[in-house]
Amino acid sequence: MIEVKHLTKTYGNHHALKDISFKITNGKIYGLLGPNGAGKSTTMNIMTGCLAATAGTVKINGFDIYKDATEAKRLIGYLPEQPPLYEDMTPEEYLTFVAEAKGVDPERVARQVKEVMEQTSVTEMKDRLIRNLSKGCRQRVGIAQALLGSPEIIILDEPTVGLDPKQLVEIREMVRKLGKKHTVIISSHILAEVSEMCDELLVISGGELIAQGELSELEAMLGDTDTLHLVIRGDEAGVLEVLYGIVQKENCTLRSATKEGEVSVDVSIPRESDVRDRIFFAMADRRYAVLTMEIEHKSLENVFLALTDRTADSIEPEQPESEEEELET
Repeated sequence: MIEVKHLTKTYGNHHALKDISFKITNGKIYGLLGPNGAGKSTTMNIMTGCLAATAGTVKINGFDIYKDATEAKRLIGYLPEQPPLYEDMTPEEYLTFVAEAKGVDPERVARQVKEVMEQTSVTEMKDRLIRNLSKGCRQRVGIAQALLGSPEIIILDEPTVGLDPKQLVEIREMVRKLGKKHTVIISSHILAEVSEMCDELLVISGGELIAQGELSELEAMLGDTDTLHLVIRGDEAGVLEVLYGIVQKENCTLRSATKEGEVSVDVSIPRESDVRDRIFFAMADRRYAVLTMEIEHKSLENVFLALTDRTADSIEPEQPESEEEELET
């Protein structure tokens, strides 16, 4: 449905996006994941036609986002990180205005506004001024405007930023429901958030697409080992001799002990092999006390940190404030 090829965006000598390419297929919720300043918003703004790319193409169902802008944009509903709300309007007035601006059939405007308000639980607040609504309610109104025009694709840029825990749960549940009828793309720098909602992840860091796949595929990048953290009271040479009799020497990493007479070691072990009993009894036979034995299961957080650390120093510049500034860059 969406095909991005060799997308590049530069500001002077800085590359906000560096030749990224990916495909988005129908019927899934995609998470665009990356640290702050990674290039997520730049990517979304280009995909929706709100920002010009320096190079590359974006096609929505075969329509080029710039050459066939009208056809392409009809397929997209977009919620920017800062929802484009008119605070002196009520939600119903605002959504009616947006529906008309999107070219919804005049005979269907009232019906569509009612439908999206029900879909996003905005109906009860439809006659209140937007400026008097909480941030969570404003986000609902912003999502409602993205749904107007019945787009096939919904793109949400950081939709849960600044929400309280209750509002987070509500917005996440709404996104899951949207995923049953639409292709959804949601950006976030919060790993737990996208892992709960999304079927597939695209990881961006420093303007580069550094990984794409389902959660299980990204987790597989970690390999099949866990780390066993040990603190043992005994002499270093003897403790290591016992460990080397159970696991390979190269899988043991000696750490600085917190107290004299204690040995701290990290042991890399196969995930399917639990050697804790063998280590415990072997140490006991040598009269060494096992003070700590903790196993660390590698998680998606480890994948994210490992992938993004190498590009963590790259910072995404602020977006141009005007069309003139954009043209100059």
